[in-house]
Amino acid sequence: MSRRLPPLNGLRAFEAAARHLSFAKAAEELNVTPAAISHQVKGLEDFLGVKLFRRAKRAIWLTEAGQACLPELREGFDLLASAMSRLRGVDESGLITVSTPPSFTGKWLVPRLERFRLAHPEIDVRVDATHTLVDFAREDVDVAIRYGSGSYPGLASELLLCDEVYPVCSPALLEGPHPLRTPHDLRWHTLLHEDSMTKDETDPDWRMWLLAAGVKDVDASRGPRFSGADLVTQAAAEGQGVALGRGVVSAADLAAGRLVRPFAGSSPVAFAYYIVCPKVAVERPKVTAFCKWLHTEARRHREESGQVELAVSVGV
Repeated sequence: MSRRLPPLNGLRAFEAAARHLSFAKAAEELNVTPAAISHQVKGLEDFLGVKLFRRAKRAIWLTEAGQACLPELREGFDLLASAMSRLRGVDESGLITVSTPPSFTGKWLVPRLERFRLAHPEIDVRVDATHTLVDFAREDVDVAIRYGSGSYPGLASELLLCDEVYPVCSPALLEGPHPLRTPHDLRWHTLLHEDSMTKDETDPDWRMWLLAAGVKDVDASRGPRFSGADLVTQAAAEGQGVALGRGVVSAADLAAGRLVRPFAGSSPVAFAYYIVCPKVAVERPKVTAFCKWLHTEARRHREESGQVELAVSVGV
């Protein structure tokens, strides 16, 4: 059943004025002018068809009608305030849904999530690993991490991590009958390729990398192809060949010794990882907490990556 309710501003003005028995004090509380309070109360009286105050030169009194409705109106505002407090409490805790690219999720985010849980036990994280762009208006997603240019019209976007590309391989390939020592040694090894849909077209591929390294006797078109950075990195760690690894995705495997960088040097790329969410969500407590934690982990990542040494210091 539809409700024909009076204007909320008029109800607020009446309740404050009735509590103070003063338009001036009500105006001070609600941060408006006394004239605005008087106008809003008058509009409420016209809507109801009754007088709520008796007015004198320097004082106001509640009419019988005003006295009759004030207790339940005050109770209604108390209930409304309680509901808003409960809503804020739910927003500060409960569930936060995060949409992230699969490679970033498995290699970077998931290994760190336990630290967020320990820091914020009141917030549960739901991770949706997908390349699909989020429609925040239609989907139940609070924040997304996207690999791209950072241009997301109508949304708040904040740089999280820059990226770079460099060759990576299993430590086993540094030994054996054809050990990797210089880029020219790649002619003895399988090249692993990434064919991800989110890959920046300006990113260096093997053809570009070999050309820059001055290597002409390696066929850059040959070798297995994988649909994601995590897959091509895993293949390299398994000793199946040499991949052009991404700094963010490869960092954990490098730190653990599952991967090494056989050659010095890296190529920065235009795309980077960005935190993306609706502008209205930026100040929500659980979104703020998660984004702050992400930046803390990004600083940790940069520090740890700086400690990863190259397997062989040979310039490209």
